[in-house]
Amino acid sequence: MYKNYWGTVAALAFAVAVGTLQMTVVVPLLPRLQLKLGVPLSSVSWALTAGLLAGAVAIPLVAQLGDLYGRRTMSLVVLASLVGGSVLGAVADSLPLLVVGRILQGAAAPVLPLAIGQVRNVLPARSLPTAIGVLSATIGAGSGGGMILAGLAGGDHQLVFWVLAALGVVAFALVAAVREDRTAEVRSGSPDLLGAVLVSGWLICLLLAISKGAEWGWATVGLLVAAVVLAAVWIATARRTKTPLIEIPMLLHRKTIGATVASFLLGFALFATIMTLSAYAQGVLGASVLQVGLYLLPTTVLMLVVSVLAGALMRRFSAPALVAGGSAVVLVAALWLTTLPGDGLGLYAVAAVLGLGIGLGYAALGTMAVEHVEPAKTAAAGGINALVRVVGSSLAGAVGAVVLPAGGPGWSFAVAAVAALLSALFAAAYGNLLRKPATARLPS
Repeated sequence: MYKNYWGTVAALAFAVAVGTLQMTVVVPLLPRLQLKLGVPLSSVSWALTAGLLAGAVAIPLVAQLGDLYGRRTMSLVVLASLVGGSVLGAVADSLPLLVVGRILQGAAAPVLPLAIGQVRNVLPARSLPTAIGVLSATIGAGSGGGMILAGLAGGDHQLVFWVLAALGVVAFALVAAVREDRTAEVRSGSPDLLGAVLVSGWLICLLLAISKGAEWGWATVGLLVAAVVLAAVWIATARRTKTPLIEIPMLLHRKTIGATVASFLLGFALFATIMTLSAYAQGVLGASVLQVGLYLLPTTVLMLVVSVLAGALMRRFSAPALVAGGSAVVLVAALWLTTLPGDGLGLYAVAAVLGLGIGLGYAALGTMAVEHVEPAKTAAAGGINALVRVVGSSLAGAVGAVVLPAGGPGWSFAVAAVAALLSALFAAAYGNLLRKPATARLPS
């Protein structure tokens, strides 16, 4: 066991970074995977979408399991899933096996909320803001690190997944040495497994209808009908379940819906942008996978820097103002990219602008999501916010697989710009831009 609090934070931060790596590491690999597996982009994009979708469902479900069985225990479970999925992805010689491996990897997405819950129970109150800031900042490092890892591996997805498996083993060992949160209150009840199945079902049907609509014809109508029916059944059962996977009233509450929609749209804008930038740089500019990672390095650095400064920024500006401002900066980056800059310097500059915007928006979204809810509901509100952000990212993969081949990178960047614009408008419409938060509730 670690003898000091900051050893715990360092171990959990490493685990969060590894858990985040898997979300972006396949983005620059998609063109290579398409050629290697001989499948269309609409199919190979599921190597990205499946992992994000698994994370979207895992975040609220694993949070419930963490309350029941302990957050360290569940952190170890999802890290073991990451290792298993990475090994499977490394040996996979077909798209179906690769997608299964990505689903297992995606289950590691809840490492961040689990880590925040752990530090809340082992660190003194005065150290919490700094510790949570460090954990949140590792999202930026992990997201950009995934791009760099893919590049250093020369675009070899098997090598990438073997490295991820090794990092997962190290993260597992570090978290195993963290003191269990025995002082945490353990809730009674059972996880909403039915809710997890229904949410997975309607999201899969919707994303398949979007990505495969042009190829499957009338089958697309059936998928859309199935998505609507499963979503309706999920909403009906969630309202009657004692501990639902997602609290529907909170999802739609007028005081939190601004953060919910902005989070969804900002997640969409980020992944639509980096997916298209990767395809454009490799397909049009002839960049290597490593060059793509380097082009996005400014995004990583700016996300990290802004996340570290988030506490000071939120003492001067309200959370909705930062989310709206960050979304507006992302809009500028996406519009800049619609001009298709053909030189490396232009891509480095626009990547820096993108990182600044995403860093500002992501840093404030958590506070915007929880500042209007009861203290007892902060965990649920934070979980919903993380969930919709990952769902938006998943949708970006499906939409990008359709728009990119049909309209080219310019149109795909334009779709990302629209999402960023709507995010800024929702944050501005549903938040008091001039009010500074009196207190900052911490998500658990």
